[in-house]
Amino acid sequence: MSIHVHFRAVAASGIREDHAWLTAYMSKAWDDHVAECEAGVATSIAKVWNSVAELYAAAADGTAAGGDEPWTLPVYGGRPVAHGAGADLHDPPMIFMDPPEVSRAADFLAAVPFDGLWDSAGTRLGGRGPDRDLLRQEYLEHHESLRSFYGRAASSGHAVVKVVWA
Repeated sequence: MSIHVHFRAVAASGIREDHAWLTAYMSKAWDDHVAECEAGVATSIAKVWNSVAELYAAAADGTAAGGDEPWTLPVYGGRPVAHGAGADLHDPPMIFMDPPEVSRAADFLAAVPFDGLWDSAGTRLGGRGPDRDLLRQEYLEHHESLRSFYGRAASSGHAVVKVVWA
């Protein structure tokens, strides 16, 4: 089974915070995912996004991670878009990040050194044993992809929509 979290940058004025509308919009964006990634307006993480969020929590340096802290923004930041009355509960969860949140996520990702995060959290994420270098490379690629994605979105003043596809 394939499961992904899909990130899509978009002008805030071009989005409706309506679950049905966003589902259709993000479904079309998922169909065009490869081209949108190449254009720099989308990225995704397959299966390990919670572990990527744990990697960023290493930036908390042992402090309690609150919902509005910068390290929570890249993966889980934003607000859920309600399904609404009578909505199908099997619809994918949607999260909307407004442009100021996107900028905070971009600033965090630009400032946090990957090596420091990996040194703090890598072993907890399975970064030991014979596949350590391969796993480190996977997380580095996720980090670089998110840093690049959020940096472009923030510099364009865009919002970000996130959806989980299974």
